[in-house]
Amino acid sequence: MKKILLIFSLALLTACTANACPDCPAYKNDDFQIKSTRVIHKAELGVTVWEIEVVGRAGQTQPTPAGQLDGAPVLGYVFPTSLKSTDVGFGETEGIVALALTSHPDFDDTPLWDENADRIFDNDGIVWHPHWVVLTQDGRVAGGLSVKQFDKDKDEVVLPSTNPGMPMYMDSPGFPVITDGNTIRVIVPDYRMNGKADFSFDAVSCYMQVNTSKSDKPMLGVYEVYGVASGDLSLPYKVEK
Repeated sequence: MKKILLIFSLALLTACTANACPDCPAYKNDDFQIKSTRVIHKAELGVTVWEIEVVGRAGQTQPTPAGQLDGAPVLGYVFPTSLKSTDVGFGETEGIVALALTSHPDFDDTPLWDENADRIFDNDGIVWHPHWVVLTQDGRVAGGLSVKQFDKDKDEVVLPSTNPGMPMYMDSPGFPVITDGNTIRVIVPDYRMNGKADFSFDAVSCYMQVNTSKSDKPMLGVYEVYGVASGDLSLPYKVEK
């Protein structure tokens, strides 16, 4: 785990350098400049509340649609953690388990949830929503990271029942996401996290992109990192009780 975190840290720090992705859209602004982060365990409710505070307005900036799935932009506020893949419903696998809060107007990957409450379940990808993902080192993209993929025909993979059907270690758990001024929050029930309330975490803001046409790129890669709460991705933060 320590080796994976070191690789992960170096990849993100490299991605934070100037012009890490000169061809990426210009989303770098105060809405993604992280001031602080915290996770609070509320034992009386059986939940943890995850928060990222930014300089600007959290969630205000949303991606400009590409008009198609290939090349679709994804903006994210991401919590890398020390949790195991089995804690959040995946089978045992290497990588960094992260809770990602995302917005992407070109597609909807939460088929069970109607986030904008219009009784249509496949039109609200732009609404900020959560995903559990497993991140892995990936030198094919400027950010050095991607969501871990698998081959449906060859790999025996255990996925949560709320996986959106994509060949990636991704889950669409449907937790509520709230944007409030300069803070974005997500509420996670204890039982959806194997009862874990003692773990380390960090916070990252980034630009990701979907790929369905290029064999030399991941399906969902990190192309640019806008901020890292700790500055070095050392996962120094602990759950508050």
